[in-house]
Amino acid sequence: MQKAVINIKSDVALKRDASAVAAGLGLPLGTIINNYLRQLVRERRVIFEEGLTPNKRTAKRLIAIERDIANGKNLSPVFNTITEMDAHLDSL
Repeated sequence: MQKAVINIKSDVALKRDASAVAAGLGLPLGTIINNYLRQLVRERRVIFEEGLTPNKRTAKRLIAIERDIANGKNLSPVFNTITEMDAHLDSL
């Protein structure tokens, strides 16, 4: 397979961070970029998305929820019928 060189301009911090993530995955950054290019050709679409970042209050609450789940606390029981669920909710 012949190779072509692609020169792109990127933010210095972005390249540094992307290279670190790629290295953490055990892959060269070029391999990841090539994968994205193959996906572009195959699917003929580009997806831009940014992960959701909770605010401090929500993040703190999510941590507490995960702790409760790990400890089996504050969990509702499993219901086999709607009647069981209604009875439980009525008892609260």
